[in-house]
Amino acid sequence: MIYQAISEIYDRVESEPLEPVWISLTPREKTLARARNLDSEPCQPLLGVPFAVKDNIDVASTHTTAGCPEFSYMPSRSAFVVKRLEAAGAVAIGKTNLDQFATGLAGTRTPYGACSSIFNERYISGGSSSGSAIAVAKGLVRFALGTDTAGACRIPAAFNNLVGLKPTRGLLSGSGVLPACRTLDSVSFLARNCHDARLAFHAARGFDVNDPYSRTPGPGEGATPWLGGPFRFGVPHEEQLQFFGDHASAELYHQSIAALRALGGECVRIDFSMFHEAANLLYEGPWVAERLAAISSFFQINAGEIDPIVQGIIAGGQRHSAVNTFQAQYRLMELRRAAEVQWRSMDVMLLPTAPTIYTHNEIAADPIKLNTNLGYYSSFVNIMDLAAVAVPAGFRPDGLPFGVSLVGPAFSDDALLVLADRYHRSHSAVEGLALETPATPPGCIELALHKGHGFGPQRALRSGRLLRTMRNASGADLEIWAVPENRFASIVAEVTARTGAGDPVICLNTESGAVVLRSK
Repeated sequence: MIYQAISEIYDRVESEPLEPVWISLTPREKTLARARNLDSEPCQPLLGVPFAVKDNIDVASTHTTAGCPEFSYMPSRSAFVVKRLEAAGAVAIGKTNLDQFATGLAGTRTPYGACSSIFNERYISGGSSSGSAIAVAKGLVRFALGTDTAGACRIPAAFNNLVGLKPTRGLLSGSGVLPACRTLDSVSFLARNCHDARLAFHAARGFDVNDPYSRTPGPGEGATPWLGGPFRFGVPHEEQLQFFGDHASAELYHQSIAALRALGGECVRIDFSMFHEAANLLYEGPWVAERLAAISSFFQINAGEIDPIVQGIIAGGQRHSAVNTFQAQYRLMELRRAAEVQWRSMDVMLLPTAPTIYTHNEIAADPIKLNTNLGYYSSFVNIMDLAAVAVPAGFRPDGLPFGVSLVGPAFSDDALLVLADRYHRSHSAVEGLALETPATPPGCIELALHKGHGFGPQRALRSGRLLRTMRNASGADLEIWAVPENRFASIVAEVTARTGAGDPVICLNTESGAVVLRSK
């Protein structure tokens, strides 16, 4: 069964020109031999699932070009994330087109041909993970790997009516991935729904001792108590919204705000200025020097072989000194501290994934400025150490798709996917399984407190969230709270210190049952 399905995918791919979607395919006979063996394998999470790989991510015995033929090399082994996906049963079909060296948000800076939105060939596909998006949108694969520094996975997701998951930096290993900005990059996923994105994400993630930027969350670090009840979503003040004259996209964004309210969200207006300034730091600051560092030896000898726009951007890394690099880092930390104030009033941000979409002719006429415009709502996410999920949000009158992104603190990935799935299904018929809301929000412990305990979110439980009320077997009225794992001990200490002696005040819900804690 798996053998037949994979064989049919190769038939479809090979029935039309390889470019611009694909740069190369994994050897058909080798892949089919593996598919034949998978038919007899025990059930695995991704058994027989076909996927595509952006061509700056290594697949053993398949050339990695990064969109530049002269740069091409043959890796002896696959990237860490590819190996994990294959260990889970997934089948790599081939390497996909991209903006050269993952430098761009349009999908047009490539010698392999510019991809277009599947909804109108006059319009760009978005980039740099352009080929990965089109491979999924055409139904050639179930999911695809991309990379995302400033929106390179999320933008093509929006322009092709897909889900784009940009995980927290470091949750996915960068081993075997040619970086754009090594300190900021994130391997990402494109899929038709949040279920498939999460399935692939969970299979690929894992700590990699060989990647110095690999990391895992500590207890409570990714706690999202808001997932189990009412939540607050931030949107920029009206004067900070920017659609560059695209009234259709503006209208769809305001409809998305109303839709998220209908799902139980409270809309909170926030100051977007520090996020926008951080995005400008990424484009105009010394992080561009990381693009040069990634290919410095090749650039010194072969700069003339690189796309002129990409060459100009990468060459800009030579302008920056160690002094202004540190100055930019200082400013970034100031912006992150300012952002903490905004996060106190919201749980997630709801933003347009892109403010508008451009035709190929428009991009060709002004490639740098319009590329910057595309990243207005996406380019700050990695540099501010946040997670994001891009999700479809309807269609404009001209038939082109529009998308929004849910953005949250680092390690909030799973909660963002659940909320994004709820939102997606609230306005569209979505194929595939829905994501269930977990009984206890990620990174949290449930506490049952007697009513009248005198504590709310403004006191000991200010970082928790009231999930529900109930009455126990003895007739006592209880409030069920979700609180971050790392705050449990301090909450227990504070609540028990303020209750009557001997009163049962807190129940800790665990998989093994309920533990009743009593004050002294």
